[in-house]
Amino acid sequence: MTSSRKNKTLLIDKEAASALELVKDGLLYPVTGLMGEKESQEVLRTGLINGKTFPFPFILAPSGTINEEVLKSLVKGEEITILCEGNPYALLVVDEVFKINPQERTKQIYGTDDVTHPGVMATLKRLGSYAISGEYTLIHGSSNANKEKIIELKNAIGAKHTSSLFMAANPLHRAHERLIRQTLDTTDLLVIFLLKPYSSGNIQYNIRKEAMDFFINNFLPKNRVVIVPLENSYLFAGYNEIIIDSIVAKNYGCDRLTVGRNHAGLGMFYDCNSNKSIIDKVIGIDIEIQVASEYVYCNKCTTLVSKNTCPHGQHHQISYHADSILELLEMGILPPAVLMRKEISAFLLSKIVPERFKNLEKLYYDLIPVEGLIEAHTEKDFYEELMKLYQTTSLT
Repeated sequence: MTSSRKNKTLLIDKEAASALELVKDGLLYPVTGLMGEKESQEVLRTGLINGKTFPFPFILAPSGTINEEVLKSLVKGEEITILCEGNPYALLVVDEVFKINPQERTKQIYGTDDVTHPGVMATLKRLGSYAISGEYTLIHGSSNANKEKIIELKNAIGAKHTSSLFMAANPLHRAHERLIRQTLDTTDLLVIFLLKPYSSGNIQYNIRKEAMDFFINNFLPKNRVVIVPLENSYLFAGYNEIIIDSIVAKNYGCDRLTVGRNHAGLGMFYDCNSNKSIIDKVIGIDIEIQVASEYVYCNKCTTLVSKNTCPHGQHHQISYHADSILELLEMGILPPAVLMRKEISAFLLSKIVPERFKNLEKLYYDLIPVEGLIEAHTEKDFYEELMKLYQTTSLT
């Protein structure tokens, strides 16, 4: 396909663009392209594509009055240009344009069309009433460097098993660390898919990645762990998240996926006189799904423990709620070391609340033991030393 200035155009956002790219990279296989109406109905009826699980149709139905007018005007075989943020992103030869129900679409993804659900509301705003199918080509498509890196690492260490974890690490806390270690203990290579949410209110991806890199480089065998950035689009939301995670992990070359026991998509349901989970719906995707224990801090055990092995009640246990730990950080408060590694919390605070002190050097020398040498100190240094004072026990 070749671009033409006379092409009609469709406008899409970054979430839709990332989904189109996932397919072109082969990361959503068995999906190989945009689905037409007949194929979409078949997926809804069976939950399968060529005998492999896929939970909902893969369609492109961008919102907006201009997009709808363009979609209604298209004919089969016509070439159009897809724009993302005003720039040419892909070329598509029209095969079919068909009407969809946005409410039904959100129900397929989230299991509900209740508009009080934040994901439902966000997705409804992005969905139009018409979908388009056809062969498309990314204008600036390139090979996936992360897939190539994983292959290289597997060959370098002779990996027999490659496991995967999906996490936002927003922020990276002690339970994340334990889950990573536990997974790495039973595999040769670990791929951590670090999510890049589109929503606001999160620590920026580059900061979270730097924190993860620090942990891996200083506390793990770094040649056995690789971080892969993953655009956390609407595809990975809702109760089908584990299925999509499994598909992406498998297509990246992983043969195992570890999920936490408190994963939102792991809910049980009753079917044919037996209890099942979403894992039982994964068909034809050759990947082993392992459910890890939920970790808590127990003030009786005085350490991080699995709920399965701790004999003490819930009233002795502190759960690792990322949103609450993040709230402390956003208020400029150092989380206790039982919740976060001090080096991580010091780094994050220095990024989240930069240049907060009127005279950092004076504060440092007034409060922190020094050896008499005048040295320049960063906010990260200050937080780390302050945490050491918090952990002094002789007077507490």
